[in-house]
Amino acid sequence: MTDPLDQIVDAPFDSALSERYLVYAMSTITARSLPDVRDGLKPVHRRLLWGMRLLRLDPAAGYKKCARVVGDVMGKYHPHGDASIYDAMVRLAQPFSLRYPLVDGQGNFGNVDGDNAAAMRYTEARLTAAAGELMAGLDEGTVAFRPTYNGEEEEPEVFPGLFPNLLANGASGIAVGMATSIPPHNVAELVDAAIHLIDRPEGDPRELMAFVKGPDFPTGGFVVDSAAAIAEAYATGRGSFRVRARWAEEREKGGGWTIVVTETPYQVPKAKLIEQIAQLIADKKLPILADVRDESDEAIRIVIEPRSRTVDPRVLMDGLFRMTDLEVRVPLNLNVLDKDRTPGVMGLKQALTAWLEHQFDVLVRKSRWRLEKIADRIELLDGYLITYLNLDRVIAIIREEDEPKPVLMAEFDLTDRQAEAILNMRLRSLRKLEEMELRKERAKLDEEGKGLQALIDSPARQRTRMKRDLEKLRERYGPETPLGRRRTDIEEQGLAREIPLEAMIEREPITVILSQRGWIRAMSGHRDLAAADTLKFKEGDGPAFAFHAQTTDKVLMATDTGRFYTLAADKLPGGRGFGEPVRLMVDVENDAQVMALWTAKPAQKLLLAASDGKGFVALTSELLAETRKGRQVVNLKTGIKLKIVRAIAAQDDYIAAIGDNRKMVVFPIGELPELARGQGAQIQRYRDGGLSDAISFRLSDGLSWAMGGDSGRTRTEADLGPWRAARGAAGRMPPTGFPRDNRFQIGPERA
Repeated sequence: MTDPLDQIVDAPFDSALSERYLVYAMSTITARSLPDVRDGLKPVHRRLLWGMRLLRLDPAAGYKKCARVVGDVMGKYHPHGDASIYDAMVRLAQPFSLRYPLVDGQGNFGNVDGDNAAAMRYTEARLTAAAGELMAGLDEGTVAFRPTYNGEEEEPEVFPGLFPNLLANGASGIAVGMATSIPPHNVAELVDAAIHLIDRPEGDPRELMAFVKGPDFPTGGFVVDSAAAIAEAYATGRGSFRVRARWAEEREKGGGWTIVVTETPYQVPKAKLIEQIAQLIADKKLPILADVRDESDEAIRIVIEPRSRTVDPRVLMDGLFRMTDLEVRVPLNLNVLDKDRTPGVMGLKQALTAWLEHQFDVLVRKSRWRLEKIADRIELLDGYLITYLNLDRVIAIIREEDEPKPVLMAEFDLTDRQAEAILNMRLRSLRKLEEMELRKERAKLDEEGKGLQALIDSPARQRTRMKRDLEKLRERYGPETPLGRRRTDIEEQGLAREIPLEAMIEREPITVILSQRGWIRAMSGHRDLAAADTLKFKEGDGPAFAFHAQTTDKVLMATDTGRFYTLAADKLPGGRGFGEPVRLMVDVENDAQVMALWTAKPAQKLLLAASDGKGFVALTSELLAETRKGRQVVNLKTGIKLKIVRAIAAQDDYIAAIGDNRKMVVFPIGELPELARGQGAQIQRYRDGGLSDAISFRLSDGLSWAMGGDSGRTRTEADLGPWRAARGAAGRMPPTGFPRDNRFQIGPERA
């Protein structure tokens, strides 16, 4: 008995592991996951079709249970699980997965919703015409055969047919360290490109773009990439295609409209797509979207309803393209096995060239096989003709000799096959008419043989024959045929636009009101701000801010801590009642006080100043915050508060500031820095106290203020020379009559 320890091999663990893993990886790459460039099939698909052919499941024959096919394939050719074999078979039968199905299925083979096929015991199948063309010539010596896994049967190494299956139906697979993804294409376009390659094998690969426009998916849709991007992907064999659903706007009575989607992107389950759109509605991520319905039967019909008839259909679709699988990217990774079973990425030209080389090889091998058959037949015909020329002597030998075969061979110089054929002739074949038919057949075969030999010897004749065969294939799959008609349109379109807030929300006028105690509300319409019914508050509360806005606006709120918050006007509580505390909407510090609330205008500049006299100019668009915590804009020292938030008019060129010490300074606005965040620069210097007020203005207009009393008159100081100084100066006492509260007059546009 052999000691098991004698079989242990002492080897480094890392090398042993790497060698074994490499064997596994190569097996996965070459025998499972990557298609062959010649017939576009993986071993499981090739064995399935071969098994169905041996079961005589031709397009004209009846259907047979899929379980019978799977059992035969699993037992004879593909020793793997029945589920994996059946799954591969189902995909070959799905008209929404393959551009040209290779299996004609009867029963439930799944649907575009993503539902699975019925069990194999319920479904039936047979081959399609495309599968027949892919396997045409298998009995004519065109390809090599190899033993099956157990050596009991034989299977073809590759299929010889002229059907360009690799690019026509595409492929996808994940191996070890590499993957493949090839979208389907139109056969007529591939044939045109192949004919062009036969005529111009050294041409630029981009010339093929005149024939192959792009992928042609079984589910239709649009490829919306530019021609340059498509050409680059095909030149390198790597890239991707942006694919969009086909949609149309349907008008209804009364002016309303809906969007109807009739074709979905490739390999996107319809049910998943509807679920995505419904989730957008539930999460309110696309407010201009109201509803989605599935009205599909055999044809796809997804109905999408807008929130309002005023919504722009293209804006709605841009939102759906960005947020759902109504637009997807279909990858191109033309990673295949070449004729030597070596994996590699090929461009479109390389793949078509490799396929054509295989077809020329098949053509030559088929011609040689036919020549051998012709030679065999001519050998027999020559023996038959000798019989007719010496009919009496042949009959005499057969009647008189105990072993007539060697006598015939010796007397008439016949081969063993000829003598055997003569002895097996029927008496009815000895009539004169049969002799004439044999002479005609021999002459015809002789002529055919000369033509085949000329074809084998002449590459030019082979190219002519190949183009003629391709043109016949194109007739069966031409653009005018139902199967050959291009389904996917190539139409360059830009990226889906980022939907602006204004487009997402129905624009309506509102009046925003914030009370002294921090209760905020938005009343519909532009109300009269002086009317008593507009400014109703709880007992002990009163108005703090009130202004007109639109539901599409963003509202900015600043606190004296220097932090800015952004509120969506359409999300503000309604005008019924007293509103809600603004602290429920944003995270305001407990000791912070709201000191400004206004409608954000992105291009608007603001003057920001703190109580210590430091400040800067800020752009409103840089103050917007996306979170509840807001944005810290003005950095303040302990005890300092944000004092001024004031709009700067476009024509303003100077800043005026006045302190608690009643001294005023005026300086050019350009001396104040423009920041997005910080402390800023010193506007005015103080020995005691701090900043009381600051404003921007146009120097040529001077400064104006109310004269007091009920007169309503104002006074303007045009000569501000005495107060003009450098930024950060201490300043001097203001003009005579300046308000005692040390506040500048503010127009409504600056409030």
